[in-house]
Amino acid sequence: MKDELLFCPLGGSGEIGMNMNLFAYGKPGEQKWIMVDIGVTFADDTLPGIDLIYPDPGFIVDKKDDLLGIVLTHAHEDHIGAIAHLWPKLECKIFATPFTAVLIKEKFKEKHIDITSHLKIVQLNGTIDLNPFKIEYITLTHSILEPNGLRIETPAGVILHTGDWKIDPEPLIGENINSNRLKEIGNDGVLAMICDSTNVFSLGKAGSELDVRKSMLNIMSSLKKRIIIASFASNVARLETAFYCAEKTGRQISLVGRSMHRIFKAARQCGYLKNVIEPIDPREAKNIAREKIVYLCTGSQGEPMAALMRIAKYTHPDVFIEKDDTVIFSSKIIPGNEKKLYNLQNQLVKDGIEVISEENEFVHVSGHPNRDDLREMYEWVKPKCVIPVHGEHRHMIEHIKFAKEMNVPNPVQVENGDIVKLYPGKPEVYDKAPSGRLYVDGNVSVVEDAQSIKDRKNLSANGYIEATVLITPKGNIHKRPVLTFRGIPVEDTEEFVYGLEDAIEEITRTFRLGSKQQEHNLIDALKIACRKFSKEKTGKKPFTNINLVRI
Repeated sequence: MKDELLFCPLGGSGEIGMNMNLFAYGKPGEQKWIMVDIGVTFADDTLPGIDLIYPDPGFIVDKKDDLLGIVLTHAHEDHIGAIAHLWPKLECKIFATPFTAVLIKEKFKEKHIDITSHLKIVQLNGTIDLNPFKIEYITLTHSILEPNGLRIETPAGVILHTGDWKIDPEPLIGENINSNRLKEIGNDGVLAMICDSTNVFSLGKAGSELDVRKSMLNIMSSLKKRIIIASFASNVARLETAFYCAEKTGRQISLVGRSMHRIFKAARQCGYLKNVIEPIDPREAKNIAREKIVYLCTGSQGEPMAALMRIAKYTHPDVFIEKDDTVIFSSKIIPGNEKKLYNLQNQLVKDGIEVISEENEFVHVSGHPNRDDLREMYEWVKPKCVIPVHGEHRHMIEHIKFAKEMNVPNPVQVENGDIVKLYPGKPEVYDKAPSGRLYVDGNVSVVEDAQSIKDRKNLSANGYIEATVLITPKGNIHKRPVLTFRGIPVEDTEEFVYGLEDAIEEITRTFRLGSKQQEHNLIDALKIACRKFSKEKTGKKPFTNINLVRI
């Protein structure tokens, strides 16, 4: 049997977020594997009680003895956020550049896991030898420090995995995109490129952080009162812009929110942000005149517990906001966050606060490639095959069309779980791996159809009834049941209780409890009766719990 070169996304294909990609080389059943990125996505309102979602790694867990390592492209949560949750199932080496390494160390520290012996730090533009894979880090530009593409060399040919990127001629912090090396890689021949699809519908170029800085300075120079900037903490170039503009406008700057402090500390630790003015503690900033302070906050997406929301609700202990102050949202709106973000902005405007966002001023550029950026990358790399990832289905299908326009011989459309044979023969999807999602429910990982989630959805939609029925030693029902209910739209509580008691007693009169099976039958019958009664009276079929208590 011939050696095969395989690619399989377990997350991030058909969605933006939760990136997890696998590569394999060797004879069928004997392949060695590497994983590129291990990210999360964030739950929405349809999953009450769930914060994080990550790919189900079961397929590769079964092959963990042949997993050579996890190679991280950069430190965004959709690329590293699941690592501390899933690594104990894999227990392999982890490779990351210095900034990414600092942040994942913190994640493992929170889980009380010592990762020291497994974490390997790779210098920028460095290499890794994981036979049969030789991996070279290629410096790119993005919206975080140290973003990397990966040149993955195998006996079958070279793969370029772009990670997240754009072409920023003036990234302000960190290195410029290594276009010369990308051109060299293209000239040497690229079997396949795995490529970011996020902005495939956006014309032109993504834009530069320098242009944002110029615009932000003009805007902030015209503002007379307190300035609050909300941005993604991970965008260190934007953080530096906030510091720069504060200094140029004669203002002090204060960081608000744990993520801001965490990223600032990590950047300093890795040698960045050394020349900015020193931030002051928010508790000290209270004593500074409104026109002399800038707050840099978390909460650009309207997150309920983030710093900006607490400021807007006047519940933050240290930061105040008043009429004629200004809030600048220096970020894009992540799809799905529109409602809560607009609610926040409306509240601010209602209170007499000026709101500036990308909708009315130039205060943000994307970290992903627009079509002209993609075109330039294709011209540099000249891949024989392109596999779009990091996009919803509509992005990836459009990216396939774009690849054909760029005369790529073999574009391949994938979704999570697809196994693509890149070699031998024409690249194509030839098999399917098990894939899915795991939810972080509290501090426990659960499957998509977990009963806890089903119950919580039911509770949130229909409310709750609990009935405690007392049983005499002879098996008779004693007195009236004890009732508790929540979340049911009851207008007349007394009438509802009496009616529910009658419905329960009507059922219990027909039972004599002499065995466990009879008890189970009674519980089932009472659940049906309670839900039926509630449905008739309120239109709701609540989650119902029945307790039988022997006295």
